Amino acid sequence: MLLYNVTVGIDREIEQEWVRWMKEQYIPVVMKTEMFTGWRMYKVLHDQEDGSISYSVQYFATDIQEVVKFVEKIEPELNKEFQRLFKDRHVAFRTLLEEA
Repeated sequence: MLLYNVTVGIDREIEQEWVRWMKEQYIPVVMKTEMFTGWRMYKVLHDQEDGSISYSVQYFATDIQEVVKFVEKIEPELNKEFQRLFKDRHVAFRTLLEEA
């Protein structure tokens, strides 16, 4: 099992808007690609000194080639809308993990 984790720090002022948009718009589009078998989203439970809130958005996959295809071909296009809506109001980093 593979875990594609995207950790996002989002400005507090737009937290609820971002969470709603992720659950109603972004994640459903990701899951329609059928490259992932499931997803989870967790709020990181610690205060950020910079006034942001962090979330871990996790996508599960069984085939690394599907993850690579998503990252290289699909995610850049999806992130255009993300950037348009939340530009300069977030930071993100990605990690690919393999179950041991």
